[in-house]
Amino acid sequence: MMRRLSTRMPDFLAMLDALLAFDHATDDGIERAVADILIQVRQRGDAAVLEYTQRFDGLAASTMAELSLSSAELAIAFDTLPTDQRQALEAAAARICSYHERQKVESWSYTETEGAMRGTRLGQKITPLDRVGLYVPGGKAAYPSSVLMNALPAKVAGVGELIMVVPTPRGEKNALVLAAAHLAGVDRVFTIGGAQAVAALAYGTQTIPQVDKIVGPGNAYVAAAKRRVFGTVGIDMIAGPSEVLVIADASANPDWVAMDLFAQAEHDELAQSILLCPDAVFIERVAASIEKLLPTMSRRAVIEASLKGRGALIQVADLTEACTIANRIAPEHLELAVAEPNLLVEKIRHAGAIFIGQYASESLGDYCAGPNHVLPTSRSARFSSPLGVYDFQKRSSLIEVSAAGAQTLGPIAATLAYGEGLTAHARAAELRIKL
Repeated sequence: MMRRLSTRMPDFLAMLDALLAFDHATDDGIERAVADILIQVRQRGDAAVLEYTQRFDGLAASTMAELSLSSAELAIAFDTLPTDQRQALEAAAARICSYHERQKVESWSYTETEGAMRGTRLGQKITPLDRVGLYVPGGKAAYPSSVLMNALPAKVAGVGELIMVVPTPRGEKNALVLAAAHLAGVDRVFTIGGAQAVAALAYGTQTIPQVDKIVGPGNAYVAAAKRRVFGTVGIDMIAGPSEVLVIADASANPDWVAMDLFAQAEHDELAQSILLCPDAVFIERVAASIEKLLPTMSRRAVIEASLKGRGALIQVADLTEACTIANRIAPEHLELAVAEPNLLVEKIRHAGAIFIGQYASESLGDYCAGPNHVLPTSRSARFSSPLGVYDFQKRSSLIEVSAAGAQTLGPIAATLAYGEGLTAHARAAELRIKL
């Protein structure tokens, strides 16, 4: 079912690059539709949102108040959950908060105390964003874990207001999603989705205030809308299909490895699951486990399509080569299912999240380990990081120059400004120099 590759193949790197290739571009039809939706919402506000919600979600409402959920409704959803679900949400939320509390950065400054620059103070002021919009998929695709992973870091950062949008096609509301919103302290919830929800958050309407940043996953229309509104507001990232790369040796459990490959593949047909292993016999054991376990999966068709279309079992020369290839792949999730995983950690430079050892299944990171599950995909781990508290804070430079300091910095600035032909810059610095 899955393609077999080996690093000994003469054209291996070309084959690997072809396997990894994913085009983020949307088709012209989606782009045109999204562009029109953004224009309509920007110009007509609530009226356009109401029209699109009826057209796309089959949800008729005459006012935005009908598409708003009260805090009492969220609390009821939480209070009426089955005990095991409520306790699981609480346990996950506690771990996520504990982890993200450690990411908080405080303002800092230092004052120069010697020489001509004495009394000059430099530093950085850290402030949270005022208002953030959280997009949450709705209807059958309901992900309470995404609510926690996006909302809790924002709250830890000190964001003033968190507004959640979630489509409820034909009125379908997911109790777990609403309960997660209550637990995470979401301030306002609107039952809208699609590009129209992104537009409402980005531009503001008569009812929905403009936010500073939009986070959260969505379909191709949502992704296209987020691309287009970037600059008016911030966005988290444009995520591609989910990915897992497993580095395993003969000490691993083949059933565990097979199931971890399934765990990514079941997301959708474009998800990617890859195994790197130096042991040919173990690769065959994993292949046998795949054949054995696949018929037991409720999403068998999706898993099968994913593994066949974008999956691979790759034999490498050794674990060092596996790490080299892993850095080329820069996966969203990387599992080190080897006897001595910590020996490999230092060799990994590019990965969204690194799962160390046989018991650290990727699924634990998705829900409750603590680190964020919003991770860079499509090789973007080469230059970007998981969502965190730092994504909801911004930095302002602090520059306080003493009179003595101006005598030192002024001539430097003036010389450089004259060199650039910016006379006013130079004179502004020179006017503060005592002759």
